[in-house]
Amino acid sequence: METVEVNSVSLKRPRSEDDVANADEIKRQKILEKPKAENNSGQSIENVTEQPKDTKSEIIPTEESEEQEEEELEDSDEDGDPESFADMMKHGLTESDVGITKFVSSHKGFSGILKERYSDFVVHEIGKDGRVSHLDDFSVPVDDEDPSEETFTVLSDEDKQRLEELQLFKNKETSVAIEVIEDTKEKRTIIHQAVKSLFPGLETKTEDRDGKKYIIAYHAAGKKALAKVRTATDPRKHSWPKSRGSYCHFVLYKENKDTMDAINVLSKFLRVKPNIFSYMGTKDKRAITVQEIAVLRITAQRLAHLNKCLMNFKLGNFSYKNHPLKLGELQGNHFTVVLRNITGTDEQIEQAMHSLREIGFINYYGMQRFGTTAVPTYQIGRAILQNNWNEVMDLILKPRPGAEKGYLVKCREEWAKTKDPAAALKKLPVKRCVEGQLLRGLLKYGMKNIISAFGIIPRNNRLMYIHSYQSYVWNNMVSKRIEEYGLKAVPGDLVLKGATAVHIEEGDVDNYTIHDVVMPLPGFDVIYPKHKIGEAYKEMLVADNLDINNMRHKIRDYSLSGAYRKIIIRPQNVNWEVVAYDDPKIPLFTTDLDKLEGKPLPVLPTDGKFRALKMEFSLPPSTYATMAIREVLKMDTSIKNQTQLNTTWLR
Repeated sequence: METVEVNSVSLKRPRSEDDVANADEIKRQKILEKPKAENNSGQSIENVTEQPKDTKSEIIPTEESEEQEEEELEDSDEDGDPESFADMMKHGLTESDVGITKFVSSHKGFSGILKERYSDFVVHEIGKDGRVSHLDDFSVPVDDEDPSEETFTVLSDEDKQRLEELQLFKNKETSVAIEVIEDTKEKRTIIHQAVKSLFPGLETKTEDRDGKKYIIAYHAAGKKALAKVRTATDPRKHSWPKSRGSYCHFVLYKENKDTMDAINVLSKFLRVKPNIFSYMGTKDKRAITVQEIAVLRITAQRLAHLNKCLMNFKLGNFSYKNHPLKLGELQGNHFTVVLRNITGTDEQIEQAMHSLREIGFINYYGMQRFGTTAVPTYQIGRAILQNNWNEVMDLILKPRPGAEKGYLVKCREEWAKTKDPAAALKKLPVKRCVEGQLLRGLLKYGMKNIISAFGIIPRNNRLMYIHSYQSYVWNNMVSKRIEEYGLKAVPGDLVLKGATAVHIEEGDVDNYTIHDVVMPLPGFDVIYPKHKIGEAYKEMLVADNLDINNMRHKIRDYSLSGAYRKIIIRPQNVNWEVVAYDDPKIPLFTTDLDKLEGKPLPVLPTDGKFRALKMEFSLPPSTYATMAIREVLKMDTSIKNQTQLNTTWLR
């Protein structure tokens, strides 16, 4: 497998900027920077530290996300060059912009490079049964019903091209004739099987033409039959053994691809729709990840054959089961992370890792939740909740500071000049981006029906905006909670009894620790703390022209019921080791694929030029590994702070 390498970076933690704060920051500071109350927890606040401002640090941000919502909507400029990206990030967000301001540990921060290589960040999914997913077996379950291996090689590339065009009605042909060169019954049977297996929806028959045998492929019942057999509920007409589970489960090992990209590639090679695949969680792109996938009525044999032609991911550990996978049906993820070129002393590292294991980290929503451009996703979410649809449209389409793809800049300029969706759309060669989807909606429904136009954007992406606003509020409130009351449960805090939140009463406070405390994401079906933070929620929403007691929206999709989230997460299975190395390109541990391919363990010097910290830990779903690493290194993980100083990692 090709390994994508990233050049070394050397980053320093930037000093605080002197720029005038924007309106959002001013409003937030009015709430968060009130005179600090005396600590009522009885615990010294010395361990609750502010964001350091001038300590040197090196890091490259990454993220592991379980929810598809975590995909950045504003990532229309993914392939821009490093300089353009850096320019754009000058107008991006820092951690303090989204309420990430506190640490819980008392150790001094130190430097380290994260993801100098993709293999420095590995994620293994943990299933609902607690089993960690590993790719360790390429074998295919033995099944007499499976076609022979020759099925996958008997058709020429030209035959496959013609059959695919026939299958998808891409030309006017009603059939495709394949000459049987070596005419035997066995050879004809293999060709019949190959066509039916590889091109669902096609039927075959044998014909004699001029003394030669041909296999004729055709549609049995026209386009309606094809449409039916290519759905998730009934993906193919061909027989499927009753004794075999309908779903083939397999482990997907991937490098530098997110989960949906990988599934789209698999769908293309298998000639099926992506909706017949299911999974428990989406995995980040900039990493090596291992997770379980299920697919409806595709044989393990067909899937295993893809290993011969796919780059950057592998499939294995096949089994047949009677059920698909469901989003969220997992216990979490296990991370193996290498921080290279660390500068911390052994004592600093021990303090940092012991704190991570014993206390944990603040369960902030990471920077990926809020987008990467000058218009944060939470601002759009707030406008949706305010029912201010002109503002929603303006925030998505207006010109914005920072570099973007040239066509996006032209599209925004055209929109600002003409407010003509057709004219702006003509400037966009890529119509799948959020801007293109909204413009198509405006073209279809008109400027007076922005709600319907916005509805063209996929539902998950629309909801991501309002969930981003909830996360923005939650981060700010948690920072204030820790500032006010420290790292001890206090009367008025919330804890969960089953799925129900209850307040901690004065007489019960000794029965709880900070690890029991939850805080609400704002909504109509949650309660709020009974101390100062409850009022702070109300004040923050009032400042945003929202009523905390009326979080129902006239459009049901945008009504927020709310949820509860633990404020401190203590990782499980925490282990670490400091190793020496000389070559920045040498891998510091072996991956599942390395082991399958028999690659030996790396030989490391006992006294190398550099030191690296190898960390392992497990996190529950919907928590951010970058926030754990932030607590260890004590630095700002925002892309803005990194790219202002060095963008080599993006090359």
